[in-house]
Amino acid sequence: MYTAIVTLIVIVSVLLTLVVLAQNSKGGGLASNFSGSNQIMGVRKTTDFIEKATWTLASVLLFLCIISVAFIKQGTADETSTSAIVKEAEAATKTNSDVQLPTFPIENPETQE
Repeated sequence: MYTAIVTLIVIVSVLLTLVVLAQNSKGGGLASNFSGSNQIMGVRKTTDFIEKATWTLASVLLFLCIISVAFIKQGTADETSTSAIVKEAEAATKTNSDVQLPTFPIENPETQE
């Protein structure tokens, strides 16, 4: 179900992007292409439609994002209490118990006199 919601979020996001790009901040955009006064959808109707589509898609996107939280797979308490870094460190120490750290020659300053 989570995958379906995420897919819907992506589709709505692409549609919202296209609708926003069709607008022009100065009142032109897609509506400026319809300059004839005898159009079925006049300039004002196109602008109203694009504005309503923007608000509707934004509302749907917000709703889907909030609903998607309910379908995120939850882990058990043990899985969430330890971080992935701690798990990796524990796994590395368990599997590499035979590994020895390199030794470096250390000179004692007291013996150099």
